[in-house]
Amino acid sequence: MLRLRQPTHGYAVRRELLSWRAGNWTNVKPGSIYHALRQLAQEGKLSTLGSQGSDQGPGRTLFELTAAGETEFRRLMDAALVSVDMEELGAAIAFMDALPRAHVLEKLREQRRRSAEVRDQLIGMTGDFPGRYAPPHATDLLELWGSVFDNPAGWTGGMIERLEAGEYRMPD
Repeated sequence: MLRLRQPTHGYAVRRELLSWRAGNWTNVKPGSIYHALRQLAQEGKLSTLGSQGSDQGPGRTLFELTAAGETEFRRLMDAALVSVDMEELGAAIAFMDALPRAHVLEKLREQRRRSAEVRDQLIGMTGDFPGRYAPPHATDLLELWGSVFDNPAGWTGGMIERLEAGEYRMPD
């Protein structure tokens, strides 16, 4: 978020994330935003540009991304775009327009392949399941878990089609 609005301060990042209702699709807590900004500045991924005055309280520290921060952003985006974890993938989709289209397409194809692989592995285990002490309906769990990965595999296919058709503005 800071990357989109830089230079900016923690309150603006928090307000923007709340407007996106990020609390519904991620575990971001308001207090953790300020901690993360301080930590990223300490790690050299953000630089501080002084304070912006506020009539609602103390001045707000302005931050902007450094070259190391941009590198970290790209690394995290690449990992999240191929993730089978919905929270990570969701965060990557929210910010995918920061990356070149061909790069996002490559990562989403990998994500779709990985989701299908996990689904196939889970469904494939049903023949060897349940174990000696597992209840007979335990195979239903494998089918349930496997079907969970059908959705992202199918959804990602639709996103790939939309990107290939030129939908969404990308930096390239």
